Amino acid sequence: MKSIRLHSYGDPEVLMYEESPKPQPQENEVLIRVYAAAINPVDWKIRQGYLQSKFPFPLPLILGYDLSGVVEAIGNQVSNLAVGDQVFAMLPLEQLGAYAEYVVANAELVSPKPKSIDFGTAAAIPSIALTAWQALFDLANLQSGQTILIHGASGGVGRYAVQLAKWKGAIAIGTSSSENLASIQQLGVDLAIDYKNERFEEKVANVDVVFDTIGGETRQRSWQVLKSGGILISTEGAAEPIVPPSADLRGIAIFTTPSDTSQLIQIGNLIDLGIIKPSPVERFLLQDAAETHNAIQHNHKHGKIILSTLS
Repeated sequence: MKSIRLHSYGDPEVLMYEESPKPQPQENEVLIRVYAAAINPVDWKIRQGYLQSKFPFPLPLILGYDLSGVVEAIGNQVSNLAVGDQVFAMLPLEQLGAYAEYVVANAELVSPKPKSIDFGTAAAIPSIALTAWQALFDLANLQSGQTILIHGASGGVGRYAVQLAKWKGAIAIGTSSSENLASIQQLGVDLAIDYKNERFEEKVANVDVVFDTIGGETRQRSWQVLKSGGILISTEGAAEPIVPPSADLRGIAIFTTPSDTSQLIQIGNLIDLGIIKPSPVERFLLQDAAETHNAIQHNHKHGKIILSTLS
């Protein structure tokens, strides 16, 4: 099968478009013909070798964990999926393998693809949508009527956070650059703040939840807008523990998001119902992986990038 493999860590040039062995499913696994795989920021950090101490992957390595495709074969213990099913999935970060024409996955981590969207759009969903879901509902326990401030509301995770908060019945406040204010307003934010020209702490107070996808100074300034008992959840700077300035506030950093099929199915249902609008994607061929990694690493690409295995 065709794949993108790296035989050593380094710059994007180490990503090789080459033949590699086609995997075979074990008894509890499915073989997926991958139609599209998403590139995530952690992919280039793994490729560069920055995460070797945390994830000592054996080489050669096929990157990628967000994908969509069609089930081609199933193990003899699999009962929830069948050959021909259209699916999407998030592989465990310890496994990877989505930058390829085929991948095997534990059947319990594979979900039916939303019927209303194509494979490329579906491949971009799992990790960012699950990050937003778990932050808002599992960690913050966001409830109807509560107020949430979402930093980076126009980003991949932020877009889902806004829509999930509104679906839950919460009051959603979002920060973004001026050029993206209209887009987060279309997503349903109750208040859109231009972070370049406005200080959010002068506009907002007594919020129940801060969801921070920016980090740094933005995160530090956010403590002052939380009410007593409030919680700040950040996807940035997870290597350092979050220390609230007072005992009546809570802080949690997210480094990895566990795959959860039941949550992914619910997200897919919300997409098919038109309640959640998926993020737009930019599409490239599998063999363009090095080019797209270079662009993402140097901030020349924004939004979700998809590698298609179908020419």
